[in-house]
Amino acid sequence: MAEEVQEKKWGMVIDLDICSGCNACVTACSMENNIPWVGEDEVAYGRGMHWIRMERFWHGEYPAVTPEYTPMLCQQCGSAPCEPVCPVYASVHSEDEQINVQVYNRCIGTRYCANNCPYFVRQFNWFDYEWPEPLNYYLNPDVTVRRRGVMEKCTFCIQRIRRGEDQASAEGRELQDGEVVPACAQACPTDAIVFGNLRDPNSRVSQLAHSQRGMRVLEELGTEPSIVYLKGVGNYGS
Repeated sequence: MAEEVQEKKWGMVIDLDICSGCNACVTACSMENNIPWVGEDEVAYGRGMHWIRMERFWHGEYPAVTPEYTPMLCQQCGSAPCEPVCPVYASVHSEDEQINVQVYNRCIGTRYCANNCPYFVRQFNWFDYEWPEPLNYYLNPDVTVRRRGVMEKCTFCIQRIRRGEDQASAEGRELQDGEVVPACAQACPTDAIVFGNLRDPNSRVSQLAHSQRGMRVLEELGTEPSIVYLKGVGNYGS
């Protein structure tokens, strides 16, 4: 059983050709992972707390200008630049899931990991944010509420991964492809986000990752991202 777990590598494929930039993934991620709403003023100061953001690019010349969208989240690098710079080993690589995890009760808030991340996807808790009623009722009991002074980021909804693995183990079977769906993929109205085991050649995500349209952001840095983007017309010079 241990060898089967070691063979897993969770990853994601995002099809830029069908992403509509609706930000449903951003909202779903915030709701699932207890991410506070900090308000426009804090965002203007660079203190936004989203684990996934929607990057907008414009192509063409006026009046034929068209927008294109790229959801940007933690790339779950196989060789993550954020890990070796953490002095307290709060940013570590999970051997079971092959993803980069953040240990909140170790973090001392040096922000070295954020400075070393080329994707700018780590967030720092500047304050102990409050949820005014009735927003306090939406908190997910499966996810901790982070305190001020710690770094946080996308975890591929690891609580859903654990729940799916525990359910499969209790039923005496292997975890099936498509059984674990992160909040962002579940909320996407165009099915642009696909999640699964990249090392399973029969999984949908693995087959999409080998598409000729596939590309990884800043792959030349050697970070080995676990997220593959499928280029749309006009995206990244395609």
